[in-house]
Amino acid sequence: MSTQPRSNIVLIGFMGTGKTTVGLKLADRLGWPMIDTDEEIVKKAGMSIPELFATHGEAHFRTLEREVVRETLAGSHRVISTGGGAVLAEENRACMSERGFVAALSASLETIVERVKNDSNRPLLQGSGLEEKVRTMLQERQDAYRFADLTIDTSPLAADDIAEHIFNAWTKERLKREELSG
Repeated sequence: MSTQPRSNIVLIGFMGTGKTTVGLKLADRLGWPMIDTDEEIVKKAGMSIPELFATHGEAHFRTLEREVVRETLAGSHRVISTGGGAVLAEENRACMSERGFVAALSASLETIVERVKNDSNRPLLQGSGLEEKVRTMLQERQDAYRFADLTIDTSPLAADDIAEHIFNAWTKERLKREELSG
């Protein structure tokens, strides 16, 4: 890994909280590349996420996810949008904390359901009972996002405002670190 600790901004959060949309706005603001770990997994596997789940199962997907998170965070000055379940692995959480400023995006149950209801690219949410699946997964994962440096409820906010809030918090933390080290 490079010698610059926390030189990335990492977006975590449940599916449908706006990580990709906000990540693109933030990357544009910073002039950094935006990397979506799910897109990187698709490239690495040579198949879509639903195909990957159907062919190899969730455990194989999570293995690829850990590899991609580690590889992506080895670089610097990147905005990294992670898959909703990337925080489930302690290894991923540790790598994210060490190598990035971590912003957790959250949203209300109703907002998430509205945002993901027509998205067939989310294998864990397929079939009937979408609201109950989302509710259950949110409860199961609620503690996994707590390590973040910043948490923002995206339900009432525009993507530009969220990106600006993350940028300001990251800048404040960076300046504080520079003061402490200099």
